[in-house]
Amino acid sequence: MSRTRTALALGTAATGALALASVTASAAPTPAPAPVAVAGSTTVTPAGHDFKAVLSGKATLKAGSVTVTCTVSVSTGTVPAAPGNSNPAGAVSSPISPPTYGSCTSSMPGVTPTVTTSGAWTVSMQDGSPITATMTVPTGGLVLRTTGLASCTVTAAPTAAASVAGTWANGSPSSLTFTHASVPVKVTGGFGCPTSATASVFNAVYKVSDVTDPAQGITVSP
Repeated sequence: MSRTRTALALGTAATGALALASVTASAAPTPAPAPVAVAGSTTVTPAGHDFKAVLSGKATLKAGSVTVTCTVSVSTGTVPAAPGNSNPAGAVSSPISPPTYGSCTSSMPGVTPTVTTSGAWTVSMQDGSPITATMTVPTGGLVLRTTGLASCTVTAAPTAAASVAGTWANGSPSSLTFTHASVPVKVTGGFGCPTSATASVFNAVYKVSDVTDPAQGITVSP
C-alpha cells in the first residue's frame, strides 16, 4: 500500500473512532441528582400547654470586638393544640413572646447596654438526632443600644426575618441551646462602635418548663 493511501486509511479510521466516541458520550445517561433529604415527623407534647423558657447561666451577643452579656432572659409560648402539635413531614412551630433581656453588661469599659425586643417571634422544633430548634427573629425584632463612652445601636435581622439555629434536648426541664449561632445585624454609631460587623454570634441555654402542668415536661418526639 502506498504511503498516501496508508495515511488516508489511518485518517479515516481516526475520524470514525472520534465519531463513535462522540456518539457513545452523547448516549451516556445523565447522572441522577442526589436525593433531597426529607424532614421526618415531629410531635410536640403536651398539646395546648403553655411553656416558659428561662435563661440558664448567661446569654452573649458578640458583634465585632464587642460582647454583651445578659444574665436574665425569659420568653413564653404555647404548644399548638392538636392536631397542630404534630407534623408528619416537618417541624412544629409555636409563637413565642419576644424574649426579654436584663442585667446586661458590655466588654467595653464605661459602656452600659440595653436590649429591647418586639414583633412576632416563633420557635420551631424538628425531631432528629439531634433534635433541632429554630428561633425566628422578626425584622428589627431585637435592638441593642449602648450608652456611656460609646453610643452604638445594633439591630438584629435588619432587613428581613432571621432564623437562629439551635438544638433541643428533652428533659425535666427540657433545654433549648444556641451555640455560636449567627444572627445578621446592622451596627450604627460613632467611635468605638463595631460598624463594620454584619453578623453577631449568639450563645445561650434556656430551660423550658410546662406552665400548664409543672409535673409534665415539654417533649419533642417523632
